[in-house]
Amino acid sequence: MWAENAVFYQIYPLGLLDAPRRNEANPEDDQDKNIEPVNRIKNLTPWLGHIKKLGADALYLCPVFESDSHGYDTRDFLKIDNRLGSNQDFKEFCRACHENNMKIVLDGVFHHVGRNFWAFRDVRKNQRDSRYKDWFHVNFYGDSAYHDSFYYEGWEGHYELVKLNLRNPEVKNYILDCIKFWVDEFDIDGLRLDVAYSLEPDFLRELRRFANNIKPEFYLIGETLHGDYNRWVSDEFLHSCTNYECYKGLYSSFNSRNMFEIIHSLKRQFGPEYWTLYKNKHLLCFVDNHDVTRVASILKNAKHLNLIYGLLFAMPGIPCIYYGSEWGCKGKKQNGDDALRPAFENPEWNDLTDIISKMAKAHKNSRALCHGDFQDLCLTNLQTVFRRRVDGETVLAAVNCDENAYFARFDAGCGQAVDLLSGKKINFTGGCELPPYSVMYLRCQ
Repeated sequence: MWAENAVFYQIYPLGLLDAPRRNEANPEDDQDKNIEPVNRIKNLTPWLGHIKKLGADALYLCPVFESDSHGYDTRDFLKIDNRLGSNQDFKEFCRACHENNMKIVLDGVFHHVGRNFWAFRDVRKNQRDSRYKDWFHVNFYGDSAYHDSFYYEGWEGHYELVKLNLRNPEVKNYILDCIKFWVDEFDIDGLRLDVAYSLEPDFLRELRRFANNIKPEFYLIGETLHGDYNRWVSDEFLHSCTNYECYKGLYSSFNSRNMFEIIHSLKRQFGPEYWTLYKNKHLLCFVDNHDVTRVASILKNAKHLNLIYGLLFAMPGIPCIYYGSEWGCKGKKQNGDDALRPAFENPEWNDLTDIISKMAKAHKNSRALCHGDFQDLCLTNLQTVFRRRVDGETVLAAVNCDENAYFARFDAGCGQAVDLLSGKKINFTGGCELPPYSVMYLRCQ
């Protein structure tokens, strides 16, 4: 699958493009239904050169369809949000992406919709007589927090997010028809499923069968947090999911000066033992995203910023970069979602961006870094060396998060290597020296 060799770049369009925080168009007002869309999505086109230069070739966009506010409270799955532009505007942007050899992955928000979703508006208006009442989990013997004269289920207590009844065949068919429309109209290449951990297994199974037939190598990634990812990732369900276990392990290992944490997770997930959980699976890996504190704000030592990306691009999985973080943008979750999803007029490029671009290039050009097995060779609190190997190619990833140089002793399995990041040749004599605050990707020769 194409995604297994890709580097993803994530954008939250409503934030980056400085769209109004709320959609002021009233869906019940006939005049507002025809409100003129604002073509902000065109302003993403100049970013494509930056994304390509960075080394990414798959663009994951957070919600783009008509919604009440943040995108996850959908009004209409068949219409681009008027704050971003028209369907034609988005079609032209997707065409520009493909002309730049970039895949497009959209957020599939199928667990819930907004209160102004067209079918739920019908339920609010017609109550028991609505033909769509079984599209949701409605109880007409209660009341909602919005005093609708009926109760309904929301997502984790958020009643602005109305839970869909995915066991209703009409709902499932409607969603699949929408996905087909997205493929036919925008030629998208995959979906990231919001709160996939809450979706019905039967729905995921049917979605996978649908994906297998709708477009060659149409890719499905699920948002999952805890538990065994095998529940969602298999030949029967999704192709991949978000690796939140290693997300936490990455920053925590640096902040606690304890590389054992992340390496333990990687051994548990991808190690050589027979009981390894996710061998041959490609999970989506990241150091931050639109829901969590930016990595530049969570790391205690700014000199570890290069290094955490060094681990991201060397570990098993599909690396994903969140817009702005490649040049060190900060933002704390405690300050609200807007702090994590800021607007930028133009992308920036600095020393951090430069090293990330080299890491991305090394990752994409190395089959071992994309598909290799995982074996730790040297591990201390402040240093790690691990091996990725497949089809005769061996790459050793070496990270030193200490301010002092360290001689790492390990059996490299070869006498000489070249660092894919610097081009320097390394001779192994029982190991090699790791410079202070360094990352090396050593391809054995």
